[in-house]
Amino acid sequence: MSTPTQSLTAPAGAERPAPEGAVDVSVVIPCLNEAETIEQCVTTAVRVLEENGIPGEVLVVDNGSDDGSGELAERAGARVINEPRRGYGQAYLTGFAAARGDRIVMADADLTYDFGDIPRFLAKIDEGAELVMGNRMAKIHPGAMPWLHRYLGNPVLTGILNLFFGAGIKDAQCGMRAFRRDVLPKLDLQTTGMEFASEMVIRAAKEKVAIAQLPIEYHPRGGESKLSTWRDGWRYLRLLLVHSPTHLFLLPGAILFVLGSLILVTVLARLNVFGRQWDIHTMIGGAMLTIVGTQVLALGLCARAYGVFVLREDDERFRRWGERLKLEQGLLAGAAILVAGLALGGVVVGKWIQRGGGELSEARLGLLAATLVIVGIQVFFSSFLLSILSLRRSD
Repeated sequence: MSTPTQSLTAPAGAERPAPEGAVDVSVVIPCLNEAETIEQCVTTAVRVLEENGIPGEVLVVDNGSDDGSGELAERAGARVINEPRRGYGQAYLTGFAAARGDRIVMADADLTYDFGDIPRFLAKIDEGAELVMGNRMAKIHPGAMPWLHRYLGNPVLTGILNLFFGAGIKDAQCGMRAFRRDVLPKLDLQTTGMEFASEMVIRAAKEKVAIAQLPIEYHPRGGESKLSTWRDGWRYLRLLLVHSPTHLFLLPGAILFVLGSLILVTVLARLNVFGRQWDIHTMIGGAMLTIVGTQVLALGLCARAYGVFVLREDDERFRRWGERLKLEQGLLAGAAILVAGLALGGVVVGKWIQRGGGELSEARLGLLAATLVIVGIQVFFSSFLLSILSLRRSD
């Protein structure tokens, strides 16, 4: 295995090595201790390329195996890249950077996928797709997928991904895919773990990449599974939330703010709710919800601004909104809320002085004043942060 390890800091879309002969397709296979299956995977992939007259290569990324998987893959006809840093995503990032083909097919080394489907994936690319996703849910062989993954994990995570990003994918975790190499710079893939599979779909959906889907069979794996159900499931979900400030920040923030404001109004207006009047302790809860909601909303707007103006994500509506609203408008709004809170605080202090000091009797008004002061300060300084993040919008 004489091929050198690729630079770990190079982006996935980095310039590939000079071709050694005509290579149209690179079949990239990550491998970690798959001695039981890697030879058969490589042999099948090489045969399929040859039988279909496809100029291609099989590239195996040995991700630190200690069972001789790399030597077996090389002997079977693969070009082997050593990648000592562990991680499903890291293996693929290294493989993509080293691949020579203009079209790349990715599949696991555990015999769960049929390499005979490679021509079908490539045909979809020839029809105009930029990314082709396999759909295992069409035919899962007995024993190939645990019940928890088949009926809960995969449908839930795929459903959340589609809800957040409108991808319309039936099986977001399928590991057999194909794509045009020139789409890699747009995807700008970064994650190094199992969540890499979801990141590719999320980025493709955000960048409006042309996605096609292909029903495939899913077979029982050979060897030991590397997937950790709960740990990797959480990493998938965490990635979905991080990539969607709307669902992570904006919606929860808006709900908290509206609920808190309604509670404040209800207590101040002495309205009967559920047959009783709510008092100061309920108002404290409302004030807390309002303040937290404002902060979470501000975080969401800043996260969205970072995505649009710094990461160049495609959100024309937010971009237009950001161009219309100026820093001074946010500062004025924050200052107005702050002044209102200080004015109410002044009224409370005035009444307290007028009554000769002692116990403060304007608890409701004082709590409202404190809430307005805090919210005003949040709006004022969050406006500055939004302005900083949007400095690059004219680049």
